[in-house]
Amino acid sequence: MHGHGDCRRVKGKEKCKRIELLTPAHAGIHVTLTGWLLPERKVSKTMSFFPIKDSSGITQLVVRKGHANAHLTALSEIPVESTIAIEGEVLVRPEQSRRDEGTGQIEVQVNNFTILNPAHRNMPFIPSDNQTLVNEDLRARFRYLDLRRTALADNIKKRSQVARIIRDTLHDDGFLEVETPLLLKSTPEGAREFLVPSRVGQSAAQHDGEDTPLFYALPQSPQQPKQLLICSGVVDKYFQIAKCFRDEDGRKDRQPEFTQIDLEMAFVSWGVDPKIFSSNTWRIGGHEVRAVIEKLVRHIWQKAEEITLPSSFRVITYNEAMARYGSDKPDTRIDLEVIQNITPSLPIHAQASFEDLGDILEAIILRPSESCSFLRASEECNYEDEPNVSRSVIADSNLLNWLCDNRSINLKLSGEEHALLNKTLGVSTGDTVWLSHRRKIPEGGSTSLGRLRIRISELAHARGDYVPHAIPHFLWVTEFPLFTRADPDKEFLAHGRWSSTHHPFTAPMWQDIEAMYAGHIDQVRGQHYDLVLNGVEIGGGSVRVHDAAMQEYIFSQVLQLSDAEKSSFDHLLHALKCGAPPHGGIALGFDRLMAILCKTPTIRDVIAFPKTGAGTDLLFRSPAAINEEVLNQYGIRPTRC
Repeated sequence: MHGHGDCRRVKGKEKCKRIELLTPAHAGIHVTLTGWLLPERKVSKTMSFFPIKDSSGITQLVVRKGHANAHLTALSEIPVESTIAIEGEVLVRPEQSRRDEGTGQIEVQVNNFTILNPAHRNMPFIPSDNQTLVNEDLRARFRYLDLRRTALADNIKKRSQVARIIRDTLHDDGFLEVETPLLLKSTPEGAREFLVPSRVGQSAAQHDGEDTPLFYALPQSPQQPKQLLICSGVVDKYFQIAKCFRDEDGRKDRQPEFTQIDLEMAFVSWGVDPKIFSSNTWRIGGHEVRAVIEKLVRHIWQKAEEITLPSSFRVITYNEAMARYGSDKPDTRIDLEVIQNITPSLPIHAQASFEDLGDILEAIILRPSESCSFLRASEECNYEDEPNVSRSVIADSNLLNWLCDNRSINLKLSGEEHALLNKTLGVSTGDTVWLSHRRKIPEGGSTSLGRLRIRISELAHARGDYVPHAIPHFLWVTEFPLFTRADPDKEFLAHGRWSSTHHPFTAPMWQDIEAMYAGHIDQVRGQHYDLVLNGVEIGGGSVRVHDAAMQEYIFSQVLQLSDAEKSSFDHLLHALKCGAPPHGGIALGFDRLMAILCKTPTIRDVIAFPKTGAGTDLLFRSPAAINEEVLNQYGIRPTRC
């Protein structure tokens, strides 16, 4: 409708009424409604029902086509999805026809109508047809039609509601909203960037007498600008709902351009403060950031979902997450048995064989008495793509040799040793034992058994054998390795060097500073924290390095950046030397957060104009080729094979 929350009442008439505002209290009032006409439902030769929809909702029109209303028969000839204006009287529905949701208590009897704009009779698809959902590419190509679907429209409205909650909560907490630049310089921070060619300053950029193309880079995040804001002292609590860009392959939870709730705070702690959190599991700094985020998330769930969350969220370390769940973003709703390190339960000679390799042996043990919801899924689970995983179904025939018979493990145990192992692990006939060996020190984001655990739970859910808990499970994961060589997404920049697990500005835990300066890089943990919800990482942040000498050491000695690479950070290093306060922050993935709140598996359903899974835009037909004449203006010459 016209978007006026209040209606103008004149002599029993209300003009430009939003559909969602109609209630039984309006019975007998004449209203003007504008919106999209949906398919007719004929009741008899003289009466039909037409739904009419606007951006706020749907209500039912009653059209009586008697002699006095002969002009209304033309409504049946109007193409579906046309925009119309109708005048009519609000009626209370018969009691047996009333519904509690939306405008289900009332209907509007039409007296007159005007066609505002007829729809084409051969539209690519009919958005209001709930029985036929056309393929995703066609809906992406005609996204402006797809957005008329109630499910998508509701998602977009909810996104706006949550954005308002975020702004109100952070403003009330003393945060200042500051916009940061979108056109910056390319820096080696970890992900591939989108480059924007520019003619600005081109005359000054020459190499061997020829113009050198100049490029901006779109920000992967506002990381450097927000740290510089804190260094400036103009703001001690910054936030922004920021657009970010990464040139990565599309996935269901990734887009080339995405939105994050970005925060940074001055004067954050650098270690444990028992006065704030009695639990000693948060052994890093930044508890101020934790408190702000937990409050913000509680407000979102309370106001958008009417769910009361706990006053604080559970905290586990990266090592514990990888050991128990095989994932750095575990879904703690899953009732499936956690992973066990069974190496200490093996005979001494078997333990030694793993110790010599720096490996451990892990197991998931499914018992019919405890894991019945997952047994069928476990039997059917395909694990051929996990070469380190094996499955043993325990029967009387293999009770005393199931581990010896496992060719991928290759251990020799006597019958007595097997019996003792069974007793220690509680293994008996009917159990299923999943086994995998891995490096003792965990690397990356998941282990073989961690991926298997998720796969079994998803299969059990798909079969209807298991339903995850409806209550959201929030979890903080802390103490990640500060540096890594196990991230393939960063190897294109690292070229065999260490890269930062989070980003190069993350501070080490104070307990590991000596190890870093001593060159024990693999032993250094970072003051990095991830917020996980139901197995999805919805945010990550850290306490930053605020000491220029330490930041310079990380750039030069650990990451081994070249002088050219380091020059991208000269302004940040200088700002740190000018009295920068201890600071830290976090960014929450707004798109992922909204996908969870809207209960949809893909973030494309919560973005008005998203890219496809391949990163293309079928509506605006981007990316697209540019002709050579335009490229020449930027000093760019295409190469031909």
